[in-house]
Amino acid sequence: MSRRLKRGALVASAVITLVGAVLPVPAYAQQESPTLQRYRELNTQAKEANEDYLKAVEDRDARQAEITKAGQDIEAANKTKAEAKVKEDAFRGQVDALSQASFRGARFDKLSALLTGTSAKDFLARSSALNVLATDNNTALRELVGAVTAAADAEKKAADAQKTATEARDAAAKLADEIKAKKADLDKQINEITTSLDKLSPADRAALQGELDKGVYFPGNGIAGKAVTSALSRRGDRYALGGSKPPVFDCSGLMMWAYAQHGYKLPRTSREQYKVGRPVSKSELQPGDLLFYGSSAATIHHVTMYIGRGMIVHASDYGIPVLSAPMEKGGKDFFAAKRPIG
Repeated sequence: MSRRLKRGALVASAVITLVGAVLPVPAYAQQESPTLQRYRELNTQAKEANEDYLKAVEDRDARQAEITKAGQDIEAANKTKAEAKVKEDAFRGQVDALSQASFRGARFDKLSALLTGTSAKDFLARSSALNVLATDNNTALRELVGAVTAAADAEKKAADAQKTATEARDAAAKLADEIKAKKADLDKQINEITTSLDKLSPADRAALQGELDKGVYFPGNGIAGKAVTSALSRRGDRYALGGSKPPVFDCSGLMMWAYAQHGYKLPRTSREQYKVGRPVSKSELQPGDLLFYGSSAATIHHVTMYIGRGMIVHASDYGIPVLSAPMEKGGKDFFAAKRPIG
């Protein structure tokens, strides 16, 4: 190799080395400190505990609704039973009276009417009266059977409703204990998180939040697009588990609130929100789609909203406000995406 070529290679190598030293490494590509990694783990564990807690609360509320419905069913069944009993008593008396009915003091059938009648005209009159009695008796019998059946059905419905109420009360009582335990565990984890947050270094705090995106987005005028605009309007709001309205949100609370502003109701938890809508691939994402994170549907612990241009908006962790960020900031355990509407 000539001296000129050697000199050129050395210059090029020096330039590459210099550029590599000068160019900043993206924040998300930097290695996080063990302290920050542990802090993120604590947040993920708390989110999972919060999902379990909220699911228990939803189950308790569902059982309470069953108890209320069962009470209404019992009341309605008892009312129907009482009305049927009154009707049964009335028609039973009518059937008894008609069964003992007589024409001019004697019981008749058509043959006896013929044998005792003094004329054809007399026979026809007697037969006509007997036909009326028979028709009335059949009608009364049908009504009596119907009343007896209605009373029996009402009694069974009341018994079934009472059984449902008892089972729901037992389940609600069990869930109350479960909720109390889950809430205590959740509060303990939140306390650990806030204590750990105070111990983060300035560098860790900066890495935790990352660069703030203040971009302007035009997601469209449909319900999904309007939900994006609503979610973006909450950038800067505080994060806390259980938050579902300004100025405090958790991840699923933000999604629920944003869609609710435009008349579309989402469930409260990210695991329940995952059950809504249809699946979409990453290549099909549109503004308003929801992205879920976890190892499975049963372990989903975070949800974000796609806003376009490879960006999301979400409420993620304690110490981080609601913000928009690149998709990869949503989490390393992306599970699936869903389109809630459209």
